[in-house]
Amino acid sequence: MKNPENLCFFTDSGLEESLWKVLATGSQFTQVELRSLKSKFVSVKNQNGKVTVEDLPPLMVKLKAFSALLTEDEIRQILGESYSDMSTEIDFETFLRVYLNMQGQATGKLGSSKNSSSFLKASTTTLLHTISESEKATYVTHINIYLADDPFLKQFLPLDPTTNDIFNLAKDGVLLCKLINVAVPGTIDERAINTKRVLNPWERNENHTLCLNSAKAIGCTVVNIGTQDLVEGRPHLVLGLISQIIKIQLLADLNLKKTPQLVELVEDSNADVEELMGLAPEKVLLKWMNFHLNKAGYEKTVTNFSSDVKDAKAYTYLLNVLAPEYCNPLTLDSKDPVERAKLVLDHAQRMGCKRYLSPKDIAEGSTNLNLAFVAQIFHERNGLSTDSKKISFAERMTDDVQISREERCFRLWINSLGIEGYVNNVFEDVRTGWILLEVLDKVAPGSVNWKHASKPPIKFPFRKVENCNQVVKIGERLKFSVVNLGGNDIVQGNKKLIVAFLWQLMRFNMLQLLKSLRSRSRGKEITDADILNWANRKVKISGRTTQIESFKDRSLSTGLFFLELLSAVEPRVVNWNLVTKGESDEEKGLNATYIISVARKLGCSIFLLPEDIMEVNQKMILTLTASIMYWCLQHAAEEGEAALSPSNGNGSTTYTSDASPSPSVNGEDERSSLCGEISSLTMDDAASDITVSSQCENEVTEIATAITLE
Repeated sequence: MKNPENLCFFTDSGLEESLWKVLATGSQFTQVELRSLKSKFVSVKNQNGKVTVEDLPPLMVKLKAFSALLTEDEIRQILGESYSDMSTEIDFETFLRVYLNMQGQATGKLGSSKNSSSFLKASTTTLLHTISESEKATYVTHINIYLADDPFLKQFLPLDPTTNDIFNLAKDGVLLCKLINVAVPGTIDERAINTKRVLNPWERNENHTLCLNSAKAIGCTVVNIGTQDLVEGRPHLVLGLISQIIKIQLLADLNLKKTPQLVELVEDSNADVEELMGLAPEKVLLKWMNFHLNKAGYEKTVTNFSSDVKDAKAYTYLLNVLAPEYCNPLTLDSKDPVERAKLVLDHAQRMGCKRYLSPKDIAEGSTNLNLAFVAQIFHERNGLSTDSKKISFAERMTDDVQISREERCFRLWINSLGIEGYVNNVFEDVRTGWILLEVLDKVAPGSVNWKHASKPPIKFPFRKVENCNQVVKIGERLKFSVVNLGGNDIVQGNKKLIVAFLWQLMRFNMLQLLKSLRSRSRGKEITDADILNWANRKVKISGRTTQIESFKDRSLSTGLFFLELLSAVEPRVVNWNLVTKGESDEEKGLNATYIISVARKLGCSIFLLPEDIMEVNQKMILTLTASIMYWCLQHAAEEGEAALSPSNGNGSTTYTSDASPSPSVNGEDERSSLCGEISSLTMDDAASDITVSSQCENEVTEIATAITLE
């Protein structure tokens, strides 16, 4: 769903206010989409006097969302499953419900070919959502174990897996933030989490914003989740996010950097090791499992964590080779898969694995729970060689810290864009060119000629080169520096050239986002110098004196400038009692960690690490500043739009920044200056007839009516 903080509250004389509240909190629709759907609905009503279910198939098959995916007969069949009487009259709200349900059906039909790297990547647009009680119980057990000693949460733990305790506790955001830090320690500075017993709406929204931006920063897919979903504790969305976080924790060691012993799974050649580095963690886990199964004499190859393991035979062989001292000879003799699964779990428990899943979960082929089970086995006993020569070879393959850090940033950024593909290792996954074409099409729509592109799997090497050549040509058109870059360099995985191209692509995306906000007033191109000037001026206007000369200014390492900038755009977001002087490396580290969490809590989507601030990494410093600027301009734009509409008369207080015009340091009006927030805008042509009022956090939390998705 669209993030509630980016939604405005619509008022329209032809629509009931309560309906728009429903849409504002729970829909997938933009203003223009809503207006378009309303127009089509009214046109049918004007023709027939009313709208019935029977009227929908010929209407919906013409909609762009369904025209290429569903036929009129398929739409009628889907509707027939929900409505026994096709003459049933429907209102506009019901029409929207049907639209969302149909969108889910269409997505499901299309989605079978999509990458499924995320732990739970089911569509969130359907109206019917079920959750697995077994999975819920497993995740509750995980939380009870790993957060039992947390100073704040221990008063609420252990949770009861048979109740909705987990969803209720997740509503204030603290649980999810703490769980992220268990999965990837240090991701969130816990000083930035609001942990009062009773949180006000603004504090609760801060926690959820911090949670979602931090989840993105560790690799979770949160495209369809908004802060309001978490405030309401929507079970399928909360459980989906928790499952992704736990998966990241369980698979954290399945890479050569953390476990160089994994090099035993491949030959000693560079190519084989690089291929292993490019595999998704779950693929590495499968490779590890099959490596041991082959040694144990198991004749089949396990290709998934569902149907291939549901008879528990593979588990029996795996545990027998890893922990033969706990072997029960009756396990393989058992004819009942459930009984065999029970013996397997007993075996695993004796070797130290926590008992998360049941024999029934194994027998039913629960993908998520079986994956978690195998990951636990790996953590307890990976059974890999400690050959120092092989380990040394693996470590040499992953020793470039700076390149590795930048690869992480670009990987997370690409995955946050919501493209179809999923990147596990940038340098390996971009070599076909397809991922880069997807990213280019996302940040520069229409730039890719898909007729001349080949989608993986690609058999012929020259097709990869063709894809990558098109990537370079598009880069030239976007005025990137590609003098020394050819398509073949990308195919061969030249890390330095790939990083250079990706940096330009990421920077282009940032500047386009900033330009899109400015285009509503003057459309001035944004440059790095503009971002620098904006930051300096913003800090100076707030009454502080710190200024920087460039994005490589060594004074940035203390973190004080960014804390002053964040405080300038939102005074409430920085707790100065937690800020150090930034004199020692330890103090700089504390400030840098706090800066990242505060920026995410504000709403900035950033992927840098504290080390990037401490070492003044020019590229990452620019991305941080641009993200803060984007949030500030976007927020000011929303307030400017609100200023154009009549007061809604409800006396609500907006979630404000200091967006009102004020004199600039050059004596110019902030309204006309690049570094000032936009306070007076014209609406897009397509939505010019929509009256918009300001959205505030207090009001959002009071909107309890939403389309029921559970």
